[in-house]
Amino acid sequence: MEATNKPTIKPVYLESGIEVEPLYTQKDVNDEIQAEVPGQYPFTRGIHPLMYRKSPFTIRQYAGFATPEETNERFHFLLKNGQSGLNVAFDLPTQCGLDSDDPRAFGEIGRVGMTIDTLEDFEIAFKNINLDQITVSMTINGSAIVLIAMYIALAEKWGYDIKNLRGTAQNDILKEFIGRGTWIFPVDKSVKLVIDTIEYCAKNIPKYSPVSVCGYHIRESGANPIQEMAYAFCIAKAYTDGALQRGIDIDEFASRLSFNFDIYGNLFEQIAKFRGGRRLWAKIIREEYHAQKDNSCWLRMIAGGGGGGLTKEQPENNIIRSAYYALISALSGTQTMALCSYDEAYTIPTEKAAELSLRTMQILIHEMGICDTVDPLGGSYYVESLTDRFEKEIKEEMKKVDEWGGIINAVATGKIQESVSKQAYTREMGIQQGVVPKVGVNIFTKEEAIKPVDFHPYNEEAANKQISKLIRIKQSRNNDKVTEMLAEVRKDAQDDKNLMPSIIAAVKEYATVGEIIQVLKEVYGEYNEPIFF
Repeated sequence: MEATNKPTIKPVYLESGIEVEPLYTQKDVNDEIQAEVPGQYPFTRGIHPLMYRKSPFTIRQYAGFATPEETNERFHFLLKNGQSGLNVAFDLPTQCGLDSDDPRAFGEIGRVGMTIDTLEDFEIAFKNINLDQITVSMTINGSAIVLIAMYIALAEKWGYDIKNLRGTAQNDILKEFIGRGTWIFPVDKSVKLVIDTIEYCAKNIPKYSPVSVCGYHIRESGANPIQEMAYAFCIAKAYTDGALQRGIDIDEFASRLSFNFDIYGNLFEQIAKFRGGRRLWAKIIREEYHAQKDNSCWLRMIAGGGGGGLTKEQPENNIIRSAYYALISALSGTQTMALCSYDEAYTIPTEKAAELSLRTMQILIHEMGICDTVDPLGGSYYVESLTDRFEKEIKEEMKKVDEWGGIINAVATGKIQESVSKQAYTREMGIQQGVVPKVGVNIFTKEEAIKPVDFHPYNEEAANKQISKLIRIKQSRNNDKVTEMLAEVRKDAQDDKNLMPSIIAAVKEYATVGEIIQVLKEVYGEYNEPIFF
């Protein structure tokens, strides 16, 4: 008689709650999916037929600090060392719509990003950079409409044809209410401003991406990988619905929507997250919105290592982590890659740390063979099975949001924030209790003092120069014209018009970020965050 007792093995669960079987075989894979090829709907294996074999992913490191002058130096350093796109960070006052001479900006001018007060700051930051030869991504949200207007005004002033202008603005305000917090106006008015930029760009700057929907920050705030994708897709659908209500055809703007996603954690979970998400998004745009063009159905994304995966403890381990994050990003079929630098767990990246991240991605492209063939994990029983599961689970999570009254209502009432907070607490407790292993934190730790690290210093002198420059501009500009332009912005806001034309006109007269935002506050009011206990 054969023994019936089988060895007991401990179950393994991904952060998403999906159980991992010890073995996957052909019976775990949908036969229809095996016939899919890259570059064809629903794009599970990638949005282009040859992917990196034709052109490697764009390398776009996040950069920007202190003054526009210093930021311009960092931009040139990165470009000189092989970076192929710019990703601009703005300081907290700029993100919140405050000028450098505002008392509330004291101590924060240029601390965690570049300071922008007027168009002149953009002129300095992008000096000797050809805007028609490089794409620029701007991480800005609450005041995004003003910064997009400045970038357009800069391009026009320098003689570029804006119909060919390429670039991306983050401009995903709904995720700000969920994760980052640089909101300014009430939820409905904030979304209205996003739709203004989509409409204006669809009609005037067709190659520019006015929104990068950010599952990244939702994940960094504590969401699991399923929630990250589901909430991002719900947000993207909300912006899509708003644009359609303006009478814009889906194929006029859907191809310019882009996404920013996070990477840390289990390698196979992350790859399947993107493959399943890419397929689901294609189906949403084709089947729900009836897009005719294939490129309208593309999940265009920047995906790189998330800061949430980095640690202050044994920070050199972050160099290894980031290399794996880069590998995941490439195997997931990203269009653009950015890596957090190893020191970002505790400071703004040093030049050396930023260079290491840049070299990590370059080694991946030029030495590891990652660009040789498309979707090398395609056909893996495990990856394909997990891809199917992620598509299903993301869709189910999106249904929950619909039950909460849709993403805008769920954000306005705090439902999404509550869900993410609970997940963040669960994960943190798992790390503290050792259930979620973290090398150097709760396993393989060392009993030694944390080594001193290099911090990016706060430059008070540079901040004072920025304030002096702003005062000079306010004194030298045509203030009568500025007053006239600000009045136009106010009238357009009151009349519920698209604000892009009047804001572009205002920034060309060197109206400041703070002045324009203040006008909109007086018309729209400000957001008061709901408090939950």
